[in-house]
Amino acid sequence: MLEIYGVARSRAFRCLWALEELGLAYKHHSIEWTTDAKQPEYVKLNPNARVPCLRDGELVLFESLAINLYLGRRYGLGTLMPTDIQQEARVLQWTLWSTNEVEPHLSTVNHHRTNLPEADRDPAIAAAAEAKLAAPLAVLDAALAAHGGYLLGADFTLADLNVASVLSTAIVARFDLSPHPNVSAWFGRCFQRQAAQRVIALFRSGK
Repeated sequence: MLEIYGVARSRAFRCLWALEELGLAYKHHSIEWTTDAKQPEYVKLNPNARVPCLRDGELVLFESLAINLYLGRRYGLGTLMPTDIQQEARVLQWTLWSTNEVEPHLSTVNHHRTNLPEADRDPAIAAAAEAKLAAPLAVLDAALAAHGGYLLGADFTLADLNVASVLSTAIVARFDLSPHPNVSAWFGRCFQRQAAQRVIALFRSGK
């Protein structure tokens, strides 16, 4: 059986969502990244001492989006992962785009609005990082307008799941998506999916 390590309020959320979308049987080890992930037994699996980590038989993988790309390629061809090589390349494109163009700035906003102790937060740093998100979100908004509701067309794919899961930090960071109406509507559609809702329930339960 597939095994996934990490609580849902970590980047393991992304992998749990992919597993749920694919309808796969899996065992969830809801380990905390600040404590459990530092233990020797876990570090044998992920030497970075971070979550998530996936075990599929003899294969052990870390890095949340690499895990999702593997799950899509291994278990979701024709559903989450397109079979057409050009469309698969677009899944890779949007996945890497989200980590390069969105995640660093959104993480900075989140750190200086919620994560850091209040005395260490700098509103100016948060505002500067927020301003840097305007250009990539305009790119995303235009792509969604051009492709019929989802990033590759009419159907939800791993491109949408990966980008939406990266962008989900906007919720805790109190980042307003409404200036980008196509992004805002798409984001809502993605998280209204039953698989996403099941993982949100895990998030709320602390598992």
